[in-house]
Amino acid sequence: MTADTSTRYREFKMPDVGEGLTEAEILKWYVQPGDSVTDGQVVCEVETAKAAVELPIPYDGVVHELRFGEGTTVDVGASIITVDVAPGSGEPAPAAASAVAEEPVEPAEPAEPAGPDGPAGPAGPTGRTPVLVGYGVAEASTKRRARRGTSVAGAGAGAGASVPGQATAAGAAAAAIQAEMNGHTGTPPQPRPLAKPPVRKLAKDLGVDLATITPTGPGGIITREDVHAATAPATAAVPAVAAPVQAPAPAPVAEPATAAQAAGVTAGRETRIPIKGVRKATAAAMVGSAFTAPHVTEFITVDVTRTMKLVEELKSDKDMAGLRVNPLLLIAKALLVAIKRNPDVNAAWDEANQEIVLKHYVNLGIAAATPRGLIVPNIKDAHDKTLPQLAEALGELVSTAREGRTTPAAMQGGTVTITNVGVFGVDTGTPILNPGESAILAVGAIKLQPWVHKGKVKPRQVTTLALSFDHRLVDGALGSQVLADIAAILEQPKRLITWA
Repeated sequence: MTADTSTRYREFKMPDVGEGLTEAEILKWYVQPGDSVTDGQVVCEVETAKAAVELPIPYDGVVHELRFGEGTTVDVGASIITVDVAPGSGEPAPAAASAVAEEPVEPAEPAEPAGPDGPAGPAGPTGRTPVLVGYGVAEASTKRRARRGTSVAGAGAGAGASVPGQATAAGAAAAAIQAEMNGHTGTPPQPRPLAKPPVRKLAKDLGVDLATITPTGPGGIITREDVHAATAPATAAVPAVAAPVQAPAPAPVAEPATAAQAAGVTAGRETRIPIKGVRKATAAAMVGSAFTAPHVTEFITVDVTRTMKLVEELKSDKDMAGLRVNPLLLIAKALLVAIKRNPDVNAAWDEANQEIVLKHYVNLGIAAATPRGLIVPNIKDAHDKTLPQLAEALGELVSTAREGRTTPAAMQGGTVTITNVGVFGVDTGTPILNPGESAILAVGAIKLQPWVHKGKVKPRQVTTLALSFDHRLVDGALGSQVLADIAAILEQPKRLITWA
């Protein structure tokens, strides 16, 4: 007795690994067609706009096809790998997986995301609806475009090849379930306009109703240009033309000669590097923060000689054995104590509800430079940790970031951040706030400098601290007090005991 092809070949789709992210880049495949896999086995590593993540396969079987090559950016919901869960059953492979084509197929449309009131919106010019932040991934739609009779086998083929037998009964059942979830079986309610959160905020600030805008972005997404065009005179609004979506090309076989060439395309004396992944997300976050929150930065130069002596003593302390002990550890502890003394600095500005949200916990972010760009993972509930616990958490955070294994969850929910520019020999800087946070502390290089100590000029260990804060909710007095408290603790580290 042979297995039904509709159940024999299972499609594993790109999951939403970053809470609402729309796409991910395949960094590396750990399996190839013909390899056996088991439930829970990691088959590939992908990079989202937040982190690199390993994806486990949820099936037992044999890899039949890799739908995309390494270096390809894939939409959430698109099929990335086909697994034969009943190898040796004698059934022929699906036509879409076995046929060889001279040209790639058009990518199949991913599932239409469902909003709180029903389907998120109509399909765009390419016949697909992109997944937007907060919508998640719905079940596959039964309505598909007519497919060509050929397909590309192996890595680099179009996503979402259908499995025979699934577009009838299974599709009808999925449609019925979706209709029941939406609370209706007839005409769907008015769809919600498709737009990313920054665009929605821009429309709100400009008083523009998104429902009145004709989208020009790929897949029917409303862009920033659409919003600005809606506020300009009618004669000045020229809708942009959405570029056609092409099927992804297979990854190149030849290895590039340099790291720069690996990241982009070199032509003549220039190399053009695509803006994507962590770099793209960081740029968007920093631009949004810089032009949303009114930044104020204050500076203070402090003698940290006693702190440096305490660091050396702690390195030989048996309670700190095996832990990473450095100046950053005591600076982090000093910031936590300063926040405890000035809790109003640990807050966030809620524009939608017109509220200041005071946080009764501290998720301490540590800016980390990685090969993929700047990331800011945070230590959850850092305010409750002892010094050894804080040292352990810092060590794990830094090691994980350097290995590129930081998860999206580790970078969410931060309340305040430390960025250590001193490791590059830089004296100070004007750090930009992480979105949703009210303060960020920059630590400069610690250098031996002439300093007046007890009435005499002596060589002392000195550093400069810079504190940026959101002036909407942190006024100058509060920001100054926080920075002064940090400096006082680093100058006299015994205050870690007396003030804590």
